[in-house]
Amino acid sequence: MGRQINLALQGGGAHGAFAWGVLDRLLEGDEIDIAAISGTSAGALNGAAVKAGLAAAPGRPGRQAARENLRHVWTEATRSSDNSVVRWMTSFMPVPPRFQRMTELMSPMAWLEGVARVFSPYDYGPFYHNPLGPIIRRMPHPRLDGEAGPRLFVTATNVRTGRVRIFSGAEVTADAIMASGCLPTLFRAVEITDPATGRREAFWDGGYSGNPAIFPLFAPDLPRDILIVAINPMERDGIPRTPVAIQDRINEISFNSSLLRELRAIQFVKRLSEEGRLTGRNMKEPLLHMIFDDELMTSLGSRSKMLPPPGLVARMFDAGRAAAQGFVDGSLADLGERDTVDLPALYG
Repeated sequence: MGRQINLALQGGGAHGAFAWGVLDRLLEGDEIDIAAISGTSAGALNGAAVKAGLAAAPGRPGRQAARENLRHVWTEATRSSDNSVVRWMTSFMPVPPRFQRMTELMSPMAWLEGVARVFSPYDYGPFYHNPLGPIIRRMPHPRLDGEAGPRLFVTATNVRTGRVRIFSGAEVTADAIMASGCLPTLFRAVEITDPATGRREAFWDGGYSGNPAIFPLFAPDLPRDILIVAINPMERDGIPRTPVAIQDRINEISFNSSLLRELRAIQFVKRLSEEGRLTGRNMKEPLLHMIFDDELMTSLGSRSKMLPPPGLVARMFDAGRAAAQGFVDGSLADLGERDTVDLPALYG
């Protein structure tokens, strides 16, 4: 039996294929057992694929089922985002710096953003379609409502209140996962009835309120170790100067802000514990770990999250597997013993 951990999976569109690679490597071996998963957007999709696969069968067959689910999800997602125009235009990259601005303004993503400022997803009428639902429902091992497998927490943002909403247990459905990945300029809000109140609520992408939410993993019956699979880079050198680069950095900062707030709170509790100021209080002190590849992520703009160029998903997958192997080789012995993340360095 492997060492038990919790996973926290960030969202990031097509860049979430990095987490696919991480998960594929962790599921391939027996070093780690996944007790719980908290995921947002693409992280929720990855988490659902793993949850359903591990719930399908015990032991090695369940791990293989989870890997099959993940491969299905990303194969279908890549197929649905494939576009011959995108392939044609990106075949001319890279371009000389003096032409970069023109390329950005003429790119398919710039066109898409321009359309999104004029048209709403509600303007499509009967032609509207969210492609994520069929991908989830057609996984080789689709059941999400079973008690078996790791606990799954899916983060979305309540449109009415602006507050974080965590779906768990039987609440985790295809609709909940679509809500977690609902970018409001591209998709209609996903409406779900709240079983506690009977009120119909609308939800947008969970990245606005928790990317991912860490606090569900503090439950007393879950292990202390939390492994964050980070997609959005925390730091970028240099000042963004073009409209595209400025907007990209705004998006990265916005979607990292909730995670940084939680990490600050965790570090505050750790400091109180070190100073002996929590004596007599029964508080769980989590151990934090992180898998990331900032060199790769900072080499890309956020636009590739929505319209990935040819080969990017496969590149992300390979990078994720390599990063996970590095974690297994270098940090496995630290599980249950100590943090492997320098928390103050993340936001200091």
